[in-house]
Amino acid sequence: MTAGKHGVERKITDGILDGENYPNHEAIDFYHHYKEDVVMFKELGLKCFRTSIAWTRIFPLGDELEPNEAGLQFYDDLFDELLKNGIEPVITLSHFEMPYHLVKKYGGWRNRKLITFFKNYATVCFKRYKDKVKYWMTFNEINNQVHYQRDFSVFTNSGIIFKEGENREEIAIQATHYELVASALVVQIGHQINPEFQIGCMLGVVPVYPYSCNPEDMLSATKTMQIRNGWYLDVHCRGQYPRYMEKYIERKGFVLDRTDEDFKILQQGTVDYIGFSYYFTFVNKAHHNAPNFDYNEHTDKVKNEYVQASDWGWQIDPLGLRYDLNWLYDHYQLPLFIVENGLGAVDEISNQQIQDDYRIEYLKAHIQAMKDAIEIDGVEVMGYTPWGIIDLVSAGTGEMKKRYGLIYVDKDNNGNGTLKRMKKKSFDWYKQVIESQGEIL
Repeated sequence: MTAGKHGVERKITDGILDGENYPNHEAIDFYHHYKEDVVMFKELGLKCFRTSIAWTRIFPLGDELEPNEAGLQFYDDLFDELLKNGIEPVITLSHFEMPYHLVKKYGGWRNRKLITFFKNYATVCFKRYKDKVKYWMTFNEINNQVHYQRDFSVFTNSGIIFKEGENREEIAIQATHYELVASALVVQIGHQINPEFQIGCMLGVVPVYPYSCNPEDMLSATKTMQIRNGWYLDVHCRGQYPRYMEKYIERKGFVLDRTDEDFKILQQGTVDYIGFSYYFTFVNKAHHNAPNFDYNEHTDKVKNEYVQASDWGWQIDPLGLRYDLNWLYDHYQLPLFIVENGLGAVDEISNQQIQDDYRIEYLKAHIQAMKDAIEIDGVEVMGYTPWGIIDLVSAGTGEMKKRYGLIYVDKDNNGNGTLKRMKKKSFDWYKQVIESQGEIL
C-alpha cells in the first residue's frame, strides 16, 4: 500500500513498484528502536502496551508448516523487554496485515482455507508466548469491512482485491464469516493452551445518532448501528448471528458458505472481553429508504453541527465515548477495553518543544467521559490505551504528518528523517494522569 493523503486513497499495488512510496515498510523502525522506546514507555508509567504480531514474521508465506524462528525470537525479545520494565503486552494477532502470498494464491479471506492457516499461526503464537502474554485480540476492527465500497477497507482486513462485476458486499460478508469462525476457533485453542488467557475481539465501534426526532431518522440510525456494529459483536459475544442479519442476508439474496460445524464453533468460541477503538460518531438522516432502512453511508451520513472536527474531518465527540461504553455494556455485559482513542494532528517543533495542547484537551475530555461511564453509569472498563503512545504511519492515509503520539518521531511523509524520538508536552501530562490514577486531568 502506497502513501496517500486526506482525500486521496492509498493505492494497492501488485508487489513493490519503482517510484512509489510504501511508508509502512520502515515506518518508525520500531524493530530496531524498541529498547529505547520501551524505556520511554516505562518513564511514562505505562502498565500495558498494545501492539501486534506481524503474521508475515512468523509465517512469511502464510501456508508453511514450520514457523520462522527469527520472527518468533524478535517477539520473545520484545515481550521480555516490556515485562522487565513492568509493562504487560496486549497483543492483536491480525492488525491490517497478512502474508501477501495468501492474497495472491488463495484470494485472501474469500477462501475458507485461510481459517486453517490463521489457526496454525495463532496456535504457534499462543504456545510460544503462553507465559508472557495474557491479553489477546484476534482481528483488528473486523467491522471495517462494512465499507466494502472502499478497496482499502476490505484489502487491509481480508486481503481481498475485488474483480469487475463482483458483488462486493456478499464477498465482504463471506470473508467476515470465515474470520469470525477463525476467531472463535482460536479462542477455544487459546483457552486450552492457557486457561488464564483473556482473548477479545476488536471493533471500530462508531455510535450513530439520528439526525432528528423524526421516527425515520431514529430507525435509520438504529438499523445502521446493527449493520455497522451489532451483528459482528453478536457473533463474537453470543456465538450466533442476530435474526435481523439473517433476514438481511436472505433479503439481499446472498448465498454464503456457512456450515453447521461453523455455527457450532461460533457458539463455543465466544470472547472474554470487547476491545474497541473510538474516534468519532456519525449522524444519520433517512433518505426515503423505508421500509428496510438499509445502511448507505454515502447518502445517510450528515455533518453534526454540535461538535468540532479534526483537520482530517473526524468529528470530535468526547461524550460519544460515554454513549459508546453504555451501548456496549447494555448489550453484552462484558468487560470493555478501549484500545484506541486519539487525535491525528499536525505537530510543529518550536524551540525544541512540541506544545500539543490540542491533544491534551482531546485526551482529557475522553478520559473524563470514560470516568463518568465507570463512576456514574457502572460500566465495566478493564483498560484504556491511547492511539498512539508514539507517532506512527496513519493507516487510513499513509501519512506521518497525521501524528497521534505522545512521543514524536523525526520522519516526514516522504520517508526522510533521523527517526530520533522526542517527548511532546502531552507526554508529561499523561505521565501525571497515570501517576494520579486519573484523578489529575
